[in-house]
Amino acid sequence: MTAKEPLAAIVGPTATGKSAIALQVAARLKAEIISVDSAQVYRGMDIGTAKLTPAERVGPDGVPIPHHLIDIVNPDEPFSVADFQRLARETVTSILQRGRLPLLVGGTGLYYQAVVDPYLFTPMPGDKKIRQHLEEQARSRGNEYLYEQLKRVDPEAARRIHLHDRRRLVRALEVYIMTGKPISAALEWRRRQETPYHLAAVALTMPRPQLYRRIENRIDAMIARGLVEEVRGLLARYDYRLPALQAVGYKEIGAYVRGEMELEEAVALLKRNTRRLAKRQLTWFKRDTRLRWWEVEPGRIEEISAEIANYIAGHLDINVE
Repeated sequence: MTAKEPLAAIVGPTATGKSAIALQVAARLKAEIISVDSAQVYRGMDIGTAKLTPAERVGPDGVPIPHHLIDIVNPDEPFSVADFQRLARETVTSILQRGRLPLLVGGTGLYYQAVVDPYLFTPMPGDKKIRQHLEEQARSRGNEYLYEQLKRVDPEAARRIHLHDRRRLVRALEVYIMTGKPISAALEWRRRQETPYHLAAVALTMPRPQLYRRIENRIDAMIARGLVEEVRGLLARYDYRLPALQAVGYKEIGAYVRGEMELEEAVALLKRNTRRLAKRQLTWFKRDTRLRWWEVEPGRIEEISAEIANYIAGHLDINVE
């Protein structure tokens, strides 16, 4: 039996300090970071995704830590979970070939699981006439009409597909109409399969009131850093209805930029939606029994990073710097 390749991960809700801890862990383990963030893949979406600048991607000793799968597509370019899975697995292999440890870091649960679990993205049947009919329904009756249909026939897919992601709504309904089976069923088998990697995975959490304060403070800092200007620049180049620009932060501030609400209202909505995102992320990751949970205390980042590095090293039988 072939030995599985080693893979480490640090995941968890937004604003729990994943980036800061991951830099320290990566420095200790000679690791390279693979971002598992569905918004950080897009160029130009920097402030609202809390993307580290190149100057910030360094360990505590000042040595740069390579980061992968950040800034790889433009917001108007199609990019799927299957695309991410392929690129991430290729990156894992190339990092291992350099004698380094691949370290997944981020909060997008589906992207994380597409890498560590045996998701199989098989081609689904399609029918141009069905697709055109569904697209016409969306144009005449709105995305909400398709979304309600999808909730009835495939609630799992509806939970994962955003209301404004018309392309994926149409595709999910197209597959159901053609096969009589929900598109989500194609991935259900993964729960009965083993990961293809020797995995050491950690999830970060913190008390809910503290997490919510951090979320609100971070959003205030994003506004101060120029999030409104970033969104205005993106909307000058791209259609606001693109799936990329429906990400939390860009949707709410985009509504302000288009004159649909006042800035104070947009910021309050962004804070609420980010709190809700954090709750969804917690729910997603708590289903994964392989994760070792760490409660983060902001004053103990260095100590916690050392604990996590030691846990990963012990689990994977590698050395700590």
